[in-house]
Amino acid sequence: MLPAVTTAAVLGVDIGTSSSKAVLVSLAGDVLATATREHRVDLPAPGHVEMDPAVWWHELCALTRELLAARDVAVAAVGVSGMGPCVVLADGRGAALRPAILYGVDTRAEAEIEELTRRYGEDELAARSGSLLSTQAVGPKLAWLAAHEPDAFAGARKLLMPSSWLVYRLTGAYVLDHHSASQSDPLYDIEAERWYEPWWDDLAPGIERPALLWPGDAAGTVTAAAAQETGLPEGTPVLAGTVDAWAEAVSGDAHNLGDLMLMYGSTLFFVHTVDRLLRSPVLWSTVGAYPGTRSLAAGMATSGSITAWLRDLFGGSDYGELVAEAAASPAGAHGLLLLPYFAGERTPFADPRARGVLAGLTLAHTRGDLYRSALEATAFGVRHNLEALEASGAEIARIVAVGGGTTGALWTQIVSDVTGREQVVPAKTVGASYGDAYLAACAVSQPSIADWNPPAEIVRPRREHEALYDDLYELYRDLYPATAATVHALADEQIRSANPALAGQKGSTT
Repeated sequence: MLPAVTTAAVLGVDIGTSSSKAVLVSLAGDVLATATREHRVDLPAPGHVEMDPAVWWHELCALTRELLAARDVAVAAVGVSGMGPCVVLADGRGAALRPAILYGVDTRAEAEIEELTRRYGEDELAARSGSLLSTQAVGPKLAWLAAHEPDAFAGARKLLMPSSWLVYRLTGAYVLDHHSASQSDPLYDIEAERWYEPWWDDLAPGIERPALLWPGDAAGTVTAAAAQETGLPEGTPVLAGTVDAWAEAVSGDAHNLGDLMLMYGSTLFFVHTVDRLLRSPVLWSTVGAYPGTRSLAAGMATSGSITAWLRDLFGGSDYGELVAEAAASPAGAHGLLLLPYFAGERTPFADPRARGVLAGLTLAHTRGDLYRSALEATAFGVRHNLEALEASGAEIARIVAVGGGTTGALWTQIVSDVTGREQVVPAKTVGASYGDAYLAACAVSQPSIADWNPPAEIVRPRREHEALYDDLYELYRDLYPATAATVHALADEQIRSANPALAGQKGSTT
């Protein structure tokens, strides 16, 4: 029984690409406090995107202590999430053996993707895993580690992701949620909802298979050691957690049948909830956040990260100032067209060597035009992915826009204008950490996410730009194949220039 003088609360913690966020929420869904810690990923080589897992634990400890300081609350449960699927190799004691390899933005394993696809066969991969191998897949990255870092790979006994890393540090439990496992292609049998032992043993020999739980299942309780570091009470229940995009779908009440969550962040992510498994050669089929649910997902490798790059390029200008200048630029950005493939692309085509292209640039263009062209480019990417989803059998009844990019209104309005689709924006845009808190609340009470986070507004498309955006979208679709050969050659040169051992080689360096 909680003391009567305290407020019962739940804690949600999310590890994102550019920051970690925690939120303290009452059992009625009221946000009591939030805290954030920004961080940067490491880019040790072209196509390599990594992060030290120690940062995640350090930031969780700092966040929880900040939220609990001088607040009369009793934390009833903790939920966690994180970017994924990622690869953290740990030894038998759970110590990381090397930096984490991040999700599909890390494109190092292109050769392993091709080799494993030949070894297992496309039909068998699709039938067993639900998806073909891509830069999003865990298996090829394990194969890359075995080939390129054999000592670290040989010492690995545990395979973790940001959410399961936090669970392990908090509770000592070595678990992974079913959804994250279903993104760990090709290690998980999506129909049987269990690890596929033949492919696990082939790609992860010597690594123990984590116990499988659903995101809302209790994984364990806060240990005495973790309590001392975090300030959380010993014995507090901790949930298994999941990948951030699925936690964010939960946070916005976007995990109902027919819903499509559109997450605006450093990358742009789509989660469509369906009543049956839909397979696509260009998208990702997964299990959902709840037992019995299925998802068809998509993801763009860069979106908000491009606007962050532009801000830095412009000398650290204020985002509000840049958005105002972009809003003053007309639809079409005075004839600028951008391909947003700054870190390759994930869907609806998997091309690790795709790169950004800016077409139509003149001396008359302003930074407002450039910023608007970046927002429009991501909108064209959204339209491309929506078409791929529906071509795969998706029946999108409602689009729910979530994430930090929904603030300010311009980005979401441009996406609706380009796609011709309405978007529901929930009242609270805290993000995945709020979904984590909701799942934690479900472990101790019976909340309703529709009550916690009702819709706040509907973004409707403006028809005056429809014809222009239709024409620009056709040009956008033409620009990638028209420039692919040149861009691939440049990508190869970027890889060679970063690795002198490859100097003088021609063609693909993967």
